[in-house]
Parts: sequence; C-alpha cells; structure tokens
Amino acid sequence: MDTHTKPVSLDPAQSVNDAIRTRHSIRAFLPQPVSYETICEILDVSARAPSGTNMQPWNTYVITGDRLQELSNDLLQAHDAQNPENTAEVRYYPKEFFEPYTARRRKVGWDLYGLLGIEKGEKHKMHVQHGRNFSFFGAPVGLMFSIHRDLETGSWLDYGMYLQNIMLAARAKGLHTCPQAAFTHLHRVIREHISIPDDHVLVCGMSLGYADGTAVENTLVTEREPVQALTKFFGF
Repeated sequence: MDTHTKPVSLDPAQSVNDAIRTRHSIRAFLPQPVSYETICEILDVSARAPSGTNMQPWNTYVITGDRLQELSNDLLQAHDAQNPENTAEVRYYPKEFFEPYTARRRKVGWDLYGLLGIEKGEKHKMHVQHGRNFSFFGAPVGLMFSIHRDLETGSWLDYGMYLQNIMLAARAKGLHTCPQAAFTHLHRVIREHISIPDDHVLVCGMSLGYADGTAVENTLVTEREPVQALTKFFGF
C-alpha cells in the first residue's frame, strides 16, 4: 500500500499557507487541556468568516471536562448498540457512492486502516476504530455545531467557511482538530447533554486539542488532485 505519511506538525502555524498545509484530521490527541481564553480567541477570530447579508448562521457548543466524558460514554454506548433508528437529520453523503468519489473514499479508509494494522474484513476492529470518534480521539475539547433547520444551502456554505476558520485558527495556536460528521446520526444522544434548540439540526462535531506526535494514525496525509484536474482555465 502506497500510503503518504509524515510527522504531524506540532508547532504553531506562522502564516495562512502554513496553517492550511499543516491542517489535517487528527485521530489521537494528548490530554493536555486547552484554556477557556484560547478557545474563545479561536472562535472570535473564526467568526470573521463571511456570510450572506451577515446572517452568521453558526451556533457553537463547547464541551470539556466531566461533561465531555459523560457525553462520550453515552455516545459510545449508542454506537455499540447500533440502533437502526439512529439516523442523521440531514444527509451528508450521497445515497450511493459513484466514481471518482468511491475510489477516493476507499483509498483514505484503507490507508488509515493500513497504518493501524486493520485488515479487510476485520469488522470488529473497524467498529472500534470508528467508535473512537465518540471519545473525541482523546481530545480535551469537543465542539458541536448546529444550524436553524429553515436556513438554506447558502447558509450551509457560509457555515463551512466558519468551520474552516476554526481549524486554521487552531493551527495558529499550535492546536489541531478533527471535523466529524460521525456525530450527526447520534444527535438525539447529544441533545440530552447540550441544549440544542428543537428548531436546529446538528451540522457536525469537532475534536480540538494538542496532537499526539507519536500516534501513527496522525502521520496519514490524504492526497489531493492536482489543480489542472479539477479546474478549467479560460483566457490564458
């Protein structure tokens, strides 16, 4: 398996380009706490994300300490129960994957499993690894995000820019993140722990903290298509 790996960057990003290039999904964090002030600074600068007519459709929930552990315990219990009634309110992925998306999705999955020594068909190990989402990969900070259910596609696009800002602002502080759609089908469990309004839907969750530089899963570097493959140029 030709897996691209490199040591995770543990230093604060010094530029926008540096933040973008060193941001990737971290799946093993250190227990080192992140201060309230640091989290507020990250969210404050991230709120400069653009949004149509300045609607600012994002709503953020920060969970730490015992509250995070209690949430994680219930999420893991629900994950193990595999109740088919646990479904997301909004579809993130297509009903059926198709090329070239199927191949890209499979590659990142098998690259990760390859690093972790999980072989094809080892469903229990895959289930356990997927369950690590619900322990926030050991991060000391869990973030949840909701949006009013009556808002339209434009506001979801705006939301993506806000989420990206959080991930880049975290890099400027020497922190890392993992954005996680895995939480969406367990939104009922999450609602029991944090006060998400009934007229909101869960967008995603995110783990935030200091990366474990010794964890092999953090060395995974996902591939990107070259600019020319996904871009059409006119007038050059």
